[in-house]
Amino acid sequence: MEWTINEHLKMIQLNETHAEALFEAVHMNRAYLRQWLPWVDGTKTVDDSEQFIAFTKKQFDVFGVLNFAIFYDNQFAGTVGTHMIQEQNKATSIGYWLSESFQGKGIMTTCTHALLTYLFEKRHLHRIEIRAAVENHASRHIPERLGFKEEGIARDSEWLYDHFVDHAVYSLLEGELK
Repeated sequence: MEWTINEHLKMIQLNETHAEALFEAVHMNRAYLRQWLPWVDGTKTVDDSEQFIAFTKKQFDVFGVLNFAIFYDNQFAGTVGTHMIQEQNKATSIGYWLSESFQGKGIMTTCTHALLTYLFEKRHLHRIEIRAAVENHASRHIPERLGFKEEGIARDSEWLYDHFVDHAVYSLLEGELK
């Protein structure tokens, strides 16, 4: 699956050809990403990225989970995707990350909007959730811009290397997308 979002942005379903660029982006942004993402230290080689991509392909084949590479002016910028899709509940959650040098351009808001549109219109989901560390203001701005409602704070929701972080929990229901 591949989407051209605009003249600068493209989303392509993660595949083997992205392994090196994925690893390089994580490696070059390791300190920045490590503040908020628990898997960064486990990404040590291109092989780790290849294994992750193989895992995402299996999740897509079995559960319909989506994971996209984001390209800005043909440069790998980050990823956006769903977690497990709960078919019975017509619900999922979304996760994303962006290299630090691509921040502030509206990239993630635009890509998340495109993914949300697809999930509501083509997959006929009813509820989509985004969680972000309370102190991760850049990540929290995305659901806020897109009309998500903040439902509350999940205390000590995630272990990040040596401490727990609280998550702000946001949801968007079918028909609420701005």
